[in-house]
Amino acid sequence: MSPIIQYVIIGVFILIILAVALKLTHKDFAIKENKLIEYLGGKDNIINAECNMSRFKVILHDITLVNKDAIQKLGAKGIVEIDNQLKIIFDNNAKQLKKYIDEII
Repeated sequence: MSPIIQYVIIGVFILIILAVALKLTHKDFAIKENKLIEYLGGKDNIINAECNMSRFKVILHDITLVNKDAIQKLGAKGIVEIDNQLKIIFDNNAKQLKKYIDEII
């Protein structure tokens, strides 16, 4: 077998592995988003969501329904509670979370 064919086969194999890894990562993120909504008291508890870089701000009907410990276990770096809103610091996923929540509510 010529070296060019071997490189093509290796390249295709690497692309398949990357595609599978990306799909699994996306699936894990969707699970994380659903859990976040659950930990925020459900979709009916969310009034509005905003994001600013890594900060995710959520205005809620009832702040007592929130499970802050579970949110931190999802990867939140910090949570600040002010009246009926939470400011949650995530990594770079804040924009994706806002987009997902906007689709839900």
